[in-house]
Amino acid sequence: MVERPAKRVLTGADLKAFHKALANPVRRDILGYLGKHGEANSTSVAKALGESTGTTSYHLRKLADLELIEELTDRGDGRERWWKARSKDIYTPPGLDLAPDEREAMLKLGALKLSHDLGLVTRAYVGYDSSAGWNRIERGGLHLTKEQVTAFVEEYHDLVWKYASEPGHHPEGSRGIAVRLIVVPEEDESTED
Repeated sequence: MVERPAKRVLTGADLKAFHKALANPVRRDILGYLGKHGEANSTSVAKALGESTGTTSYHLRKLADLELIEELTDRGDGRERWWKARSKDIYTPPGLDLAPDEREAMLKLGALKLSHDLGLVTRAYVGYDSSAGWNRIERGGLHLTKEQVTAFVEEYHDLVWKYASEPGHHPEGSRGIAVRLIVVPEEDESTED
């Protein structure tokens, strides 16, 4: 189990930089690789992703600037830098007043995430019977106030962190599992709040 890090609220320029960085497919692939393997250098990442070491070195530094990964200063020989993923709890509050370029970056990232998530849902349904219990599809409906929605989402995050493991140090026999929570009113009801 990983201790849940302090929640990092992103707004303004930080929000724009974060969304722009994660809209880059190479950076997303690097984060995925480090999340699975824990530690790597630009050479091993380049080989795994089919990129040049110059490309991966550049993107590793950019991810470090965002504090999504960190350099392992006790490893390497001075020429070859080693990196590891950092556990993060990044949050953007709903209803933020975003500049047009911030909103555009957020929408582009959202579209990439949605495309990925639709593929996951399709795989979950198509492979449901043959997954030997790995695929689970749960649905439910509640009537909640906005305060209850906030509490529900916070409890969900706590539950996810309860089962999280350090990158590269996953329990034996475990598999990477995609878990998504979508909280949205069933009907589009206009309200003043």
